[in-house]
Amino acid sequence: MTVEIKTPQAAQPTATLPLAEQEEEFNWRQCWYPVTFVQDLPENRPYSFSLYDEPFVLFRNQDKKLICLTDRCPHRAAKLSDGQILDGKIECLYHGWQFGSEGQCLHIPQLPTDAKIPIKACVQSFKVIERQGMIWMWAGNAEAADEDRIPTIPKLGKPGFVYSDKITELSCDISYVIEHMLDPAHIHIAHHGNQGNREKAQPLEMEIIESSVEGFRGRFRETRLPDQTWRNLDFIVPSLAHLHFPIPEKGWFFGQAFYFFPLGKGRCRILTRSYRNFVTLPVKLMPRWWIHLKQNKILEEDLAQLLGQQQEVERLGQTIKQVYAPIETCDTFAIAYRQWVDRYGSSLPFYRGYTTSKVSQNTEDCQPNLMPIERSLRHTELCSSCHRAYQLSRSLKQTFVVIAIFLAALAIITDDSRNQLIVVLFSLSAVALAALAEKLKTKFERF
Repeated sequence: MTVEIKTPQAAQPTATLPLAEQEEEFNWRQCWYPVTFVQDLPENRPYSFSLYDEPFVLFRNQDKKLICLTDRCPHRAAKLSDGQILDGKIECLYHGWQFGSEGQCLHIPQLPTDAKIPIKACVQSFKVIERQGMIWMWAGNAEAADEDRIPTIPKLGKPGFVYSDKITELSCDISYVIEHMLDPAHIHIAHHGNQGNREKAQPLEMEIIESSVEGFRGRFRETRLPDQTWRNLDFIVPSLAHLHFPIPEKGWFFGQAFYFFPLGKGRCRILTRSYRNFVTLPVKLMPRWWIHLKQNKILEEDLAQLLGQQQEVERLGQTIKQVYAPIETCDTFAIAYRQWVDRYGSSLPFYRGYTTSKVSQNTEDCQPNLMPIERSLRHTELCSSCHRAYQLSRSLKQTFVVIAIFLAALAIITDDSRNQLIVVLFSLSAVALAALAEKLKTKFERF
């Protein structure tokens, strides 16, 4: 489906979305999930990921078509993603079994030439497609996959719009991340001096316009000055929180889409897409990795709050309703999401709603966790742009160090004092450049 962008001024609060009146149960498998951006998919090697702790592997066959299989060899349960791609087939590293586009086993080296490949020697396959520069996986039966349900953004294809993409993994339960991204009130406090300004923190007018099993559409605006522009913030299940709003007096439009992917218990992925039709030149000219360095700093600030929040809720062992003290001028969308989970999320492998939860199928995991949580933000190795920049910074550092040592040695054996001074200056310059490369390398290593 396309994510329809409505003009909020004429909208009136209602209780339902038009498409979902006949449907009152959410099935998490009958959905599209955003795995990664196309530009971040490695070439010629398997790409592993998980959905609610279920392992999958992604690769391209000989026709460059995307293939998604369960990441488990039926022979002895080895991970197929540890293997290699040979002529469009994925080969298990353990015993060399090879599998094709539909998960069928095509070759077993240990099987006699006149023997048939066992029926059980196959892997389940899943439908996967590319749409708007992203790779989408359908978690259920391929026959039921409806490509029109992919939450695309129509404005991305319109003239004058530019956008930037970023993928990040967080060591945090997805429900806290979704709740956080549906909370515009935190920005001026949590990101003061970066994205926000604490002097601008104020009550917000917030309301839910439509709500159903498909999610909800909301809008908000600041109240300190009269007649402020409404900003739209929507939650489209299972994977999208979408902030978008016009700037009417200038004819501008801004949008930010947060696509969520539940890797497993306590782990999730965010695919962020920011787009606009104004001040476009910096987005066109600025390296993608440079944009990411600033965005990672913002996510670092978010992660500290999210993990502290999650750990305290788990420690208390109470419901969100018992722990939180929400107010209407701040928390309307965050609580609306938790309440949506209460009403429709019972099929999810694990969840935490406002008054209900299914934290884990394992009763031991349901006990309060008093151990410190690892504060992990994973980005560099997932992002093709940042990974290349990281490798380049490492190479530059080594090169400048070698140059500095060579010039220092040359200065020692140079007799002419004037030339010696010049060589020393060049050597010091190389040292400075090596230090800059090290500083940049360290920034990438943090993520």
